[in-house]
Amino acid sequence: MMKLIQVLWPSFLVAGLAEALFFTIVNPQELYLFGEPVDFSAVATYSIGFFAFWLVCAASSLTTIFLQTPCEELNHPQSH
Repeated sequence: MMKLIQVLWPSFLVAGLAEALFFTIVNPQELYLFGEPVDFSAVATYSIGFFAFWLVCAASSLTTIFLQTPCEELNHPQSH
């Protein structure tokens, strides 16, 4: 449970920041998806954008946790 919190909380914060920066520059009514204009309301576009950013940030955090070496292996390396 702790690892889940370590992934979701920071990724939530960064996703909020990324969304704010992205939609400061990009107007949600002028977005195109696969060559077609996005036909969602502004609130729906903001929500979808936030969850997309959150998913990418959470994937990054999960990758970091997956690639971490446990501390016990660092302190007590096994000799072969």
